[in-house]
Amino acid sequence: MTFYKRAAYAIAEHGFLEALCRGARKLSKEPEIPPVDLDRLKEEYAESVRVFREKTSGIDFQGLDRFLWYHTVDLGNGIVTPGRYDYRSALSKFRFPEDMCGMNVLDIGSATGFFSFEFERRGARVVSVELPSISDWDMPAGEDKEKTLRDLMEFHGVRSVEEVHYLHLEGPFRFCHTLLRSSVKRCYSTVYDLSLEKLGLAAFDMIFLGDLLLHLFSPLEALSTVAPLCRGKLIIFQKIPDVTERQPLMVYLGGETRKGDSRTWWYPNRTCFVQMLRRLGFRTVDFVSEYEVVTRPDGACNTRAVIHAAK
Repeated sequence: MTFYKRAAYAIAEHGFLEALCRGARKLSKEPEIPPVDLDRLKEEYAESVRVFREKTSGIDFQGLDRFLWYHTVDLGNGIVTPGRYDYRSALSKFRFPEDMCGMNVLDIGSATGFFSFEFERRGARVVSVELPSISDWDMPAGEDKEKTLRDLMEFHGVRSVEEVHYLHLEGPFRFCHTLLRSSVKRCYSTVYDLSLEKLGLAAFDMIFLGDLLLHLFSPLEALSTVAPLCRGKLIIFQKIPDVTERQPLMVYLGGETRKGDSRTWWYPNRTCFVQMLRRLGFRTVDFVSEYEVVTRPDGACNTRAVIHAAK
């Protein structure tokens, strides 16, 4: 499409002023992030795996050599988990309070637990939420779900869903929890079933949802469940689709047939997030930053937004 046709299309869809503003925003954007040096990334990741195995060779912990490390976590004494996602250098992007002493913080879908342990390090009382079983992931019932679970069992080289859950989620968290001598409380629940009674605290000053809503069948139901638990700030971290913001949209990512991890369902756009969160009682909804996330070792890149909502 020529420049003139693109301009005419933008004016027809959004009006002249909005099209002009969009063009200005594009022109004012920072230069694109250079492509990832994949060979270097793979070498660095392989080295992190080697060092981790060397440092933990004398530690007797069930399944340690087969854990899936979702997060990179510094456990001290030179032991750093070789996580697929390393957020250590990007913490400023999240705008968490530096001092969390006296705060009750809820980390929902915490996986290996990087953020839970970081909140604890900053002084918070932390509850980490994970599923009772990996089979509780939101997946279409029947053959679709069964195939996903079979693939996970094959990936981990095990014969049961319970073993997958341990190697994929529970074991890595417990290992970090033990070495850090952490007091983070683990709660087993789907997000839809959360309650203050189950979580054991009166209310939460901060709730963190990191890369969770896109994996849920019902993002609005999840937010509606979480909202009453929050007396302070809700922080959401996830990808936002590159679609028009004039109307609230939630883009479906599941496809017609099962492929890939088959666990990414929805990307709400910014307008959709604002309207949902305000409907649920959050007076302010701010998009405070964006962060380019690089997955290790494959080098996949995605831009995530950090959203702060307050009552």
